[in-house]
Amino acid sequence: MNLVLCLLSTRQFLSAERIRATVPGYASATSDESFFRMFERDKSELRDLGVPLETGKQSVFDTIEGYRIARQDYELGEVELAADEAAAVALAARLWDSPELAGAARGALVKLRAAGVEVDEAAGAGVEPKVRASEPSFGPLLAAVQAGQVVQFEHQPSPTAEPRTRTVEPWGVVSWRGRWYLVGHDRDRDDTRCFRLSRISEPVKARGPRGAVRPPEGVDLMALVRRSAGPPPVIGVARVWVARGRALGLRRLGKLAGEQDHAGRAGDVLELELRSPETVARWVGGHGPDVVVLDPPELADAVRRGWLAAARAHAPSDPADRSVEMRVGGAAR
Repeated sequence: MNLVLCLLSTRQFLSAERIRATVPGYASATSDESFFRMFERDKSELRDLGVPLETGKQSVFDTIEGYRIARQDYELGEVELAADEAAAVALAARLWDSPELAGAARGALVKLRAAGVEVDEAAGAGVEPKVRASEPSFGPLLAAVQAGQVVQFEHQPSPTAEPRTRTVEPWGVVSWRGRWYLVGHDRDRDDTRCFRLSRISEPVKARGPRGAVRPPEGVDLMALVRRSAGPPPVIGVARVWVARGRALGLRRLGKLAGEQDHAGRAGDVLELELRSPETVARWVGGHGPDVVVLDPPELADAVRRGWLAAARAHAPSDPADRSVEMRVGGAAR
C-alpha cells in the first residue's frame, strides 16, 4: 500500500533507489540484494492485482529506469446502479453460504461503497437465496479455476465404479439442479468433460504453472453441464394402460389420454415421454399387472426382459424347473 501511495503521488518516474529511501518498510533491507528481492516481489504482487505499474525514464539523458502509476489508469470510473441493479447486487451478496465466496461478495460491496455507490442490503428482504457448497473439493477446484492451473484428483464415475485418476484443465465450477460440477478439458480422454463434485475425492492437487489454463472463447459452461448431466432427449411417446386407482407416481409423470378397460379391469390410458426405454421399463415393470404397455413394442420387450431377469434371480436352483420363467413370459405377452 505504501508503494502504491508513493507512485500515485508523483507524475515523474521514480528510480528504485529513490523508492527505497521514500517508502516505509524498505529501510529494513540489510543489503541491496535484499531490497531488490523485496521490490521485485512487491512489483509482481501489484501487477497480479491489476495495478497499472509503468516503467520509463524522465528524459533521454537519464540512464536509470523509473516507476510510476498513471492515476487515470488506476482510478475506478464512475459507477451508477439503478434501483433494481442495486437490489440484485444485495441479493448476490447474501447468496453465497460458502467461505470461499462469502469473502469475495463482501469485498465487492466494500469496493462499491468506496466508489460512492451505497447498496441497500435490506433490499429484497423477502427473499433468502442460498447456494451451499459442502463438497470438500469445492474450494481447491475454485482456486484452481481462478489461478488457471491444471488439477489432478480421484473421480468415481458411479457409486459402484472404481475411482480413477483424472488430470483436468478446469474452466469453471457450475451449480445445476442442486449439484456442483467441474467443467474442463480432460487430458486423459482428450475431450471436454463434466465432473460432479460429490464424486471427486480429496486431495485435489494443482499441477503446473499458474495462468496456463484458459477457457475457450465463448464457452457456455451451463450448456455443457445440461448436456452431460441432464436427461436424454425425448425419442417418442409411450402409451400404457393403468388400473383405476393404481400407480399414482406413474400418473403424475404422464398425460391422461382416456379411459379403457383391460382384461376386465377398469383403467386409464396414459401417455409418457419416452427418453430411455430401459428407464421407463423399470418404472412400468415395478407395478406388475397394474400397468400394461400398449405402445411401442420395444418398451413392452424391455419390460418383459426385466420380469424374466427377476424371475431367474428368484427361481429354484434346479435348472429343470422352468415354471416360474414360463409363467412370467406368458404374463408379459
